[in-house]
Amino acid sequence: MANSVIIAKTTDIEPGRVQVYEISGRQIALCNVDGAFFAIDDVCTHDGGPLDQGELLGDEIECPRHGACFDVKTGKALTLPAVAPVRSYPVSVDGDDISLEIDDD
Repeated sequence: MANSVIIAKTTDIEPGRVQVYEISGRQIALCNVDGAFFAIDDVCTHDGGPLDQGELLGDEIECPRHGACFDVKTGKALTLPAVAPVRSYPVSVDGDDISLEIDDD
């Protein structure tokens, strides 16, 4: 069952930046892409490295370890060495509150 959880305020993350939050035991990278917010697991599917330590370029985040890129809107792996997507989460903004939907699993 999915729960909606308020995780941040829109002023907490500047455009072009990433902030990690622990939600239900998961590390979630919340990305601000020109004022739009997207959430993905903060783990590279290639080697388990933290994506938030990489660079957010537009709507792509690059893993700092081996350069794999992911689309933060969908989680899709865009470049090798990653081939599997990262999990993405639905995000909504209500006023200044940023919420995401996350399963209890």
